[in-house]
Amino acid sequence: MELNRYIDHTLLKADATPEQIAKLCAEAKEYRFASVCVNSCYVPLAAKLLSGTDTKVCCVVGFPLGACLSEAKAAETRLAVEAGAEEVDMVINIGMAKAGEWDYVRSDIAAVVAAAHPKAIVKVIIECCLLTDDEKVTACLMAKEAGADFVKTSTGFSTHGATEADVKLMRGTVGADMGVKAAGGIRTYADAMKMIAAGANRLGASAGIAIMKEAESR
Repeated sequence: MELNRYIDHTLLKADATPEQIAKLCAEAKEYRFASVCVNSCYVPLAAKLLSGTDTKVCCVVGFPLGACLSEAKAAETRLAVEAGAEEVDMVINIGMAKAGEWDYVRSDIAAVVAAAHPKAIVKVIIECCLLTDDEKVTACLMAKEAGADFVKTSTGFSTHGATEADVKLMRGTVGADMGVKAAGGIRTYADAMKMIAAGANRLGASAGIAIMKEAESR
C-alpha cells in the first residue's frame, strides 16, 4: 500500500501565508501526496508550484460553514477549477440538513458538481459531528444522487473530526463505487491505518509528514 497516495496534505488555517503554502507544496512533491488541500485563493499558487507532478490541487468551497448561497459555492468552484483545482471539497448546508430540507441539500451539492465536472472531482463534507447517524446516511445518499465523487467526514473546524464509526457508516451507505475521505484529527500512523481499515480511501491531514515518517520507521 502506498500510504502517501491516500493523503491530502492540508493547510486551511485562516492565517496561512503564501510562504507556508509554498512549503506545503514542496513537501507534497517530496512525498508524492495525492493532493494539497488549500483555500481557494491559493489555487493559482499551488497549481503553479505543482505543475508537472502527480500531486493534484484540491481546494475547499463554502468552507468551513457551508452556509453560503448555492450560487456562491458554484461560482467559487468554477473559478477554482479555472485556476487549476482538480479536486473540490465542498461543505453541505448543514442547517438545511438538520431541518430535513434534503431537496435543498441535494441541489446545493449538484450545483457544485455541475461547476466542477468533468475537470475536477467533488468531495462532499457532511460534518458528521453535527449530524445524527440517520442524517449522516441521508446526507451521503444526497451526495451520491447529486453525482459527487466522494463523501468526507469533517472540516476539522467543528467540534470533532473523523471517527472510525462514521467512516464505516459512510462506506456502508455509499458502497464501493464512491470515495470516502476521513479528515480531522488524523495525526498518527495508527490513526491513518484505522481510517483506511474502516473504509476510507483518502485522508485529509495536516500531519502528513509526521504520519509518513512514522510509517517509514516501522
